[in-house]
Amino acid sequence: MEILFAIIIGVLYAAGIYMILRRSLVKLIIGIILLGNGANLLIFLLGRITEGAPPIIPEESKVFLEAYADPVPQALILTAIVISFGLQSFAIILVKRAHKVVKTDDLDEMNATDEDS
Repeated sequence: MEILFAIIIGVLYAAGIYMILRRSLVKLIIGIILLGNGANLLIFLLGRITEGAPPIIPEESKVFLEAYADPVPQALILTAIVISFGLQSFAIILVKRAHKVVKTDDLDEMNATDEDS
């Protein structure tokens, strides 16, 4: 299972970097989204996939007696999802506004219109 996650993470990173290197702003946003999802899966994989009980210590013992699920990577992923959603929303609105003003989403054409002003 971890090998499959590693392959999926590699594919997401490769596709994200490929899309970021394109000239279109829409493809840039898609690349950022793919890269963010790959990073979230990487954090999840680094937390080790275990089927265990919640991390609650019973009153009669002082240490965990069996395998437990680590809550820290899950909390980090939830935080990263919320932050990436805000970033994606802002970027989409920014690209929409730039397209409305410049009438293109090609980065080279946007740069050319900036020099003419």
